[in-house]
Amino acid sequence: MDMNKDDIVDMDFEMEITDNNKKKIKMVCEYHYIPKDDVIGEDSHFICEEQEIIGVADGVGGWASRGIDAGEYARQLMNHSVKAIVDNNITDPKSILKEAFMANAKAEIQGSSTACILSHNDGVMQSVNVGDSGFIIFRNNELIYRSKTQQRGFNTPYQLGNSQGCDTPDCAETVKIIEMVPGDVIVLGTDGIFDNMFVSEIEEVLKTQSSLSSAFWLAEFSRHYSLKKDRKSPFSEVATKAGKPFSGGKFDDITVIVARIISE
Repeated sequence: MDMNKDDIVDMDFEMEITDNNKKKIKMVCEYHYIPKDDVIGEDSHFICEEQEIIGVADGVGGWASRGIDAGEYARQLMNHSVKAIVDNNITDPKSILKEAFMANAKAEIQGSSTACILSHNDGVMQSVNVGDSGFIIFRNNELIYRSKTQQRGFNTPYQLGNSQGCDTPDCAETVKIIEMVPGDVIVLGTDGIFDNMFVSEIEEVLKTQSSLSSAFWLAEFSRHYSLKKDRKSPFSEVATKAGKPFSGGKFDDITVIVARIISE
């Protein structure tokens, strides 16, 4: 399913629902994070359970060569996102991202990061995405939507930051999806999962693992695959298409949030 910026999507129910029997639904989440350095890493995330808003950010590692903590921008971006939600009662994902971006600029946080924020409100899901973090949605164990990746070239994602050449939230892809239904599963993550696991492999984990441990296993499988040198991976496929033959996975920080839509 292809969607352009600011698309609105009406996903059809697979059963008839009337106003009399439609139930209120909500989003519940689990997460797992594996930093590549086994300490802090360069990814960050948040889950605001009550507001049903989640987000991930991936600090751009190239800053480390300049002596800058490549994860600091991502961590502060997520911290400021939570403040925008909790302190200022902002619930629109793009508005949250703009508020966090401006707070990072005001604090003169160095570095840059990708970001993806997703909200759910009684069957309506909205998202904002900059770069190569993102999300996929499954219904009845089948993929029904995948967010777009924003890259200027191979392994060069759009990135938010205060330095010249960085991007702003104005370039973000925003999507609104209505009629999410109980049983839908959303996998939100940084490129550490999507560079190392094909959609079919993610789908298989969701089918076979407990709803309370699927984020853990998705992260663990992603790490396992990232260390294999003789395996075809999503990253190696893209690299080869870009004229840079590569075999194996991509060793990286891995953040996975699994969100499920349930009847309340």
